[in-house]
Amino acid sequence: MNTSITCVLFDLDGTLIDTAPDFMIVMDNLLREYGQPEMSESHVRQTVSDGAGALVKLGFAIEDSDPGFGERRQRLLDLYGEQLEATRAVLYPGFADLLDRLEAAGIPWGIVTSKPEPYATPLLRRLGLLERCGVLVCPEHVSAKKPNPESILLACERLGADPERTVYIGDHLRDMQAAKNADVIAIAAAWGYLSADSRVEEWPADFIVREAQQTESLLNMLQFA
Repeated sequence: MNTSITCVLFDLDGTLIDTAPDFMIVMDNLLREYGQPEMSESHVRQTVSDGAGALVKLGFAIEDSDPGFGERRQRLLDLYGEQLEATRAVLYPGFADLLDRLEAAGIPWGIVTSKPEPYATPLLRRLGLLERCGVLVCPEHVSAKKPNPESILLACERLGADPERTVYIGDHLRDMQAAKNADVIAIAAAWGYLSADSRVEEWPADFIVREAQQTESLLNMLQFA
């Protein structure tokens, strides 16, 4: 690595790891249990960043005020927890090498995610990333979720990183808002789980990366005095 960046933070789902294959399986099973037709993969990918509730609302065409919403959401989470034992999630292309190079260069990396810790931790453990990750910040660790900057600033604090030389990479508008609120460099992951109406060009990102493999080249371009 030839960069002045001193820390790299990633969102999890749709940014560092492609977790959609697991959610496809879980949603198929959930909808089948309730006698509903399956969702298309594109619909799952466009919705998964908005959480389990959003998947339930889309899959069942209901709102969170519906009497059956809570039961279906909890069942989805239960199925997802079981699926993690045989996860099909994978690092996005190029990120295995990127993490190796960051570690070889002594540049810490971490994860700041909206994924609850009971799901994030076993997923990272199954992928052999839990011990390598310098910090994992989940919603349970902060008082305010993204776009509040608290989670990113907490990660920087735990890693002893200077926010001005830290990048945060994410695939959602709230990720970029949180990054800007934390005064770190905001990189939009345009390969991620973007909704059909997402306008990445309108996000408050410093940079937009279209393919995960291009991330390392961008990081190497970031040089500071």
